[in-house]
Amino acid sequence: MIPIRDTTPSKNVPIVNNILIAVNVAVFIIQLTQGYNLNRFVYIYGLVPGRYTLPDLAVHFSLFQQICSWVSFMFLHGGFIHLLGNMWSLYIFGDNIEDRLGPLRYLIFYLLCGIASGASHFIVNSQSQAPVIGASGAVAGVMGAYFLLYPTSKILTLIPIIFIPLFFEIPAVFFLGFWFFLQFINAAGNLGATGSVAWWAHVGGFIFGILFLKLLNTVPTTGLSTQLRKITLKRRTHPFQLVKPDKTAQSADIYATLTISPYEALVGARKLVTISYGFQRRAFRVNVPPGVFEGKVLRLKGQGRTMIAGVRGDLLIKVHIR
Repeated sequence: MIPIRDTTPSKNVPIVNNILIAVNVAVFIIQLTQGYNLNRFVYIYGLVPGRYTLPDLAVHFSLFQQICSWVSFMFLHGGFIHLLGNMWSLYIFGDNIEDRLGPLRYLIFYLLCGIASGASHFIVNSQSQAPVIGASGAVAGVMGAYFLLYPTSKILTLIPIIFIPLFFEIPAVFFLGFWFFLQFINAAGNLGATGSVAWWAHVGGFIFGILFLKLLNTVPTTGLSTQLRKITLKRRTHPFQLVKPDKTAQSADIYATLTISPYEALVGARKLVTISYGFQRRAFRVNVPPGVFEGKVLRLKGQGRTMIAGVRGDLLIKVHIR
C-alpha cells in the first residue's frame, strides 16, 4: 500500500515539517559526498547499540559522538528509496500534527519520537554492532499521533494489483493500524535476529508518538507559536480536491461541495476536482470566480450522469468557505 495523500487539509504552512524534510535531504547529499569514508561516517553518526554496552568498542568514540548519535542517526538514510519513503510519509502526515501542536512543540515532539525509537531498538539489540539510521522511527511517531488525532480521515492509497494501479480511500485508523500491525509482527518474528530493518524502532516510535502527543498537549503554547500560526496561515486550499457527490440525489445532475478559503473566495481560484461516484472517477477543472459567496452553486453543463434516455445532466458544485 502506497499512501498518496490524506483528506484532512492543514490550516497552516508546515514550516518545521518542511525544514525537517529539507535537513534530511541535505544530510543525504552530504552522505553522497563521503565516498570511501561513507561507512565510517555512518558508524560515527548512526546509532550503534554496542558502542554503549561494549567497553572495547566505546573507547573509540568521544563523549560528543556518543551523545550526538542519538539525534544524528535519524537524519541519515541507507539510500534514495529509504529517504523517499520516509520523507513522503512525513510530508503526508506531519503537516497535520504540526497544525495541532504548533511549530515549536512539533519540533520537540519529532525529536523525542526519534530518540525514543532509537531507545526501543537499543533495549532489544543492546549488543548489536550494526548502525541504525533513518527517520523511520520519528516518522512512525508522527503516524502514531495521526492515528490518535484523525482516525476518520481518509488516506488515498495506491494498491498495485499485478500491473493495474488501483486507488482506494482507506480510513486512517485502518491504514495506520494495519501498518503498525505489520511492524509489530515483523518485530516479534525477528526478535533476536540481525536484519536490515529496525522493526522495534518503528513499533517504539509509533507507541511513543501517542504518549508524547498526550504529554505535549498538556503543555501550553507560547506567544511565539501563536505569532507563527498567524504568519503561516494558509491563504489557499489544496489545488487538487477529491469531492464526493450527494448520493441521495437520483437525477441526472450531480451535486457536490467544494471547500475554499476566504482569500480564494475574494480573489478567485482554479481547482482540479475529482468526482467519485460508484466505480467511476472523473476529473474537472473548476474556475471559482472572484467575489464568490458561501453556498454559491457553480454549474458545469453536461458533466453529470447519463440517463437511460440519453439525457446528460449537469455537475452542480456548491461552494463552502472554510
